Amino acid sequence: MARLRRIILPLVVLVLVVVGLVMSLRPRPAPVDLAPVTRGPLQVTVDDDGRTRVKERYVVSSPLAGRLARITYKAGEPVRAGRTPLAVIDPSDPALLDARAVAEAEARVRAAALAVERARTQIVAANAALEFATSELRRAQAAASRGGANEREVQDAQLSVTMRTEEARAAEFARQIAVFELAQAEAALVRTRPVEEGADADAARLTILSPIDGRVLRVLRESAGFVSPGTPLVEIGDSADLEIEVDVLSPDAVRIVPGAAVHIENWGGPAALRGRVRLVEPSAFTKVSALGVEEQRVNVIIDFVDPPGARAGLGDGFRVQTRIVVSEAADVLKVPTGALFRRGDRWATFVEQNGRASLRLLEIGRRNHAEAEVLNGLSVGERVVVYPSDRVRDGVKLAPRDAAD
Repeated sequence: MARLRRIILPLVVLVLVVVGLVMSLRPRPAPVDLAPVTRGPLQVTVDDDGRTRVKERYVVSSPLAGRLARITYKAGEPVRAGRTPLAVIDPSDPALLDARAVAEAEARVRAAALAVERARTQIVAANAALEFATSELRRAQAAASRGGANEREVQDAQLSVTMRTEEARAAEFARQIAVFELAQAEAALVRTRPVEEGADADAARLTILSPIDGRVLRVLRESAGFVSPGTPLVEIGDSADLEIEVDVLSPDAVRIVPGAAVHIENWGGPAALRGRVRLVEPSAFTKVSALGVEEQRVNVIIDFVDPPGARAGLGDGFRVQTRIVVSEAADVLKVPTGALFRRGDRWATFVEQNGRASLRLLEIGRRNHAEAEVLNGLSVGERVVVYPSDRVRDGVKLAPRDAAD
């Protein structure tokens, strides 16, 4: 019996060692994350950071030479058109001014008068364009109700009305500024001519009133002192009337069209805001990236769709993150982009079939940073491996992580 034990015991140990070696050399299932192939909407966007800015801003400048009283206004204070005094200037003694200064003042008055006439002409043209765009929108809506126009035509007509409205508003703002500058130029001309003896000294003092309703954006010259004609004093604007300026790479700018929808995120509020592209500037500029690479970039101007109440606290020069929609579809077959990789000149993915990985070549359409459209190679309900490791190969047994947990 003892001899039998001496024979059996080594055999058992040998068998256990062999079994352990076989088990250790046996390929283990590769842990993977699986995602289903689904159908749904897909948007392709150009993502970049932008900066808000006041649409219509105005720099109030000194219309004549003189001594400026200290400006006490601070950034953010409200101003009213024709009521809020922004600056007070005691003009230089007219007797000390030469004929050239008087001629320059008279020329400024004539130029300001011509600017007023030009602004009035622009208002007429802008209002005519707005009236035409509005009639086209009514025509498109009527045709759509009868089935004679599609939704895209109605949207294009609505976009035209929006743009013409903005142009008419800008033209009216330009007229107000032109009228203000004409009044300032006339006041400056009066104060460059000699005053009658015994006239009130306060009558010669020039008070510059705000040309628009809004807020003080910046005080450019705060301290008292002598100023020459054209010296910038205060920058004002309506801080609630904002737009967004985004500079994108020139290849991306080619894909962006006016009217494109924009998602505005990470601006500090609780929810994303809606925007719409108003203008893609026709000229690019060179910008050096953080890596020291020269890039050609193009400015894209975006209008807010949501009312000012939805973006309370957002001001001039604030940073926002924008996603500009360049392509979208309502119902496509799609997979996560993390499941895709290149196999030669084709796109490929690993599909889970009976617990094993199956290599599948695909045809891919539009895609964004998160999802890609599948034109051929997959069907709804199949599951693909997301971010496959180097252990995942065709035929390898899979261990889904959710199942392993």
